[in-house]
Amino acid sequence: MLNSARRITPPPTLESGFADLRRREFARLDIEGQAYLDYTGSALYPQSLVAAHASMLQGAILGNPHAENPASLASSACIAEARERVLQFLDADAKEYAVCFTANATAALGLVAAGYRFGPDAPLVLTTDNHNSVNGIREYAVRAGAPVHYLPLDAELRLDAPVERLAEWCHPEPLDFARGKLREGSALTPGLFAYPAQSNFSGVKHPLSLVHWAQSFGFRVLLDAAAFLPMTRLSLREVPADFVALSFYKMFGYPTGIGALVARRDALAALQRPWFSGGTVEFVSVQNGMHALRGGEEGFEDGTANFLGITAIPAGLDFLESVGLHNIERHATGLALELIHALIEARHCNGRALAEVYGPRDGVSRGATVAFNVLDQAGAVVPYAEVEHAARDARVSVRGGCFCNPGTSERAFHFPAAEAARCLTSTKAAGWSLEQFGQCMRDYPVGAVGASFGAPSDASDLRRLIAVVKSFAA
Repeated sequence: MLNSARRITPPPTLESGFADLRRREFARLDIEGQAYLDYTGSALYPQSLVAAHASMLQGAILGNPHAENPASLASSACIAEARERVLQFLDADAKEYAVCFTANATAALGLVAAGYRFGPDAPLVLTTDNHNSVNGIREYAVRAGAPVHYLPLDAELRLDAPVERLAEWCHPEPLDFARGKLREGSALTPGLFAYPAQSNFSGVKHPLSLVHWAQSFGFRVLLDAAAFLPMTRLSLREVPADFVALSFYKMFGYPTGIGALVARRDALAALQRPWFSGGTVEFVSVQNGMHALRGGEEGFEDGTANFLGITAIPAGLDFLESVGLHNIERHATGLALELIHALIEARHCNGRALAEVYGPRDGVSRGATVAFNVLDQAGAVVPYAEVEHAARDARVSVRGGCFCNPGTSERAFHFPAAEAARCLTSTKAAGWSLEQFGQCMRDYPVGAVGASFGAPSDASDLRRLIAVVKSFAA
């Protein structure tokens, strides 16, 4: 274990508010003259975290944890400490939940996708609002002959009657399914329901109550929490999802290359690994064609864990809690709402709207992510790449495109399914490119601009983005 002298300890309180936090931990923003508004893409790391981590590594001797020498045992102790701290952060009981460290949230989702026992009686239910790393699970389900269903979105990009539709797609036979467990002795395999706690496109926070509803209908639940956890508390005692996927760089910016699958131990045990690798086995026999997977989380951590980076996780979580997730959420969401109001009010000289905002325009169940497009004076969408270019010239970091969320994009941009299919098919045959697809879908936008706020954000960042948008006014 790292002793207290080496433990990275961020400031315990935030007495002077977020302005002081920005000066102390993120001064590089103002030194470099940048407005960073892509916190859904990645958080920015606090200076104290990386400085203290570097100092700790200079005095530590850490080795590959797959051994019993002193350096290896030190690494194993650090990994165990990090697992414990993640469970504390998520208010999860270590007897019920395991933490599997992965390369990122995508790799965590892939563990579930590859090991889930889909079948004709074990469907997959997704939401139209999902990151592609969740959408990709359908390929495993389809190969297993499982039905695949999508929950639709309403005009505000919120889920439309999700409980009623989940009830339609549950197993036809009654299941005694409490907190993710089938009744003892049941031969039935539960279906899987996968959805984001918060949309990476619109910032909508989808109801966590769906976890209980889905489980009551006989589904296990995979919760994509990558966009949710950076500023919102999740208690797995209150919301006992079977699987939770997350990435730490989205939460506190450093280290990159580490995510986690936090899983109920019974749900993890029900997965069927399609292969084995170094670090996941008790033994392998070449001459006899045999192997035995390790139990629990270690059976899912392929290869050597990023044992050096993992040592920064406890302090990163401490940093978030020292600032306060509720404080971060209130601060960042407040700035997002100011942006929404400014975009709604912005006009061309002829009175036409200068921008279109996608998703909720109020602060009800939404995070600090805003998706929008700039409009010309005739009401046509200005290609998002032009806005992104103008922002880049102004040293404002925003994101452009569909944000790896095609379902929400199709709903937000009102794509006619038949026309979109025709354009996708024709451009794919010609060597697909976004430019070709955009030309084919000439009456519809094929992307948007995304701005997202975090703890270091301030009103000057907001003003600079609004100035970029208003530069398109005529």
